[in-house]
Amino acid sequence: MPSAKSPRGKTCDAILGIIAEGQEIMDEVDNEALRDAGILAAAQAAEHYEIARYGTLRAWAELLGQAEAVELLSETLAEEKHADQLLTSIADGGVNESATERPLTAD
Repeated sequence: MPSAKSPRGKTCDAILGIIAEGQEIMDEVDNEALRDAGILAAAQAAEHYEIARYGTLRAWAELLGQAEAVELLSETLAEEKHADQLLTSIADGGVNESATERPLTAD
């Protein structure tokens, strides 16, 4: 009989790295438009990581016949995908374009 273990949290080095990248962008990029695009990119990297993890966990729960876990993970996965879509909409709504605009220089 398998031993019952309580769920516990664990520090995720990958997410910490993504957060550090976002912080570096905020600290080092002076151009507001570039900084906004960089922050959005870091946020999407975090969402993509979470989507991959929750998708994998849901697949495992399905294989193990854990219907309640499948339902909860499916809901969480849908929320993460929605967040990614919102970030894409913001980026496509002008943030990325603004970041590529070059200021005019005096000749």
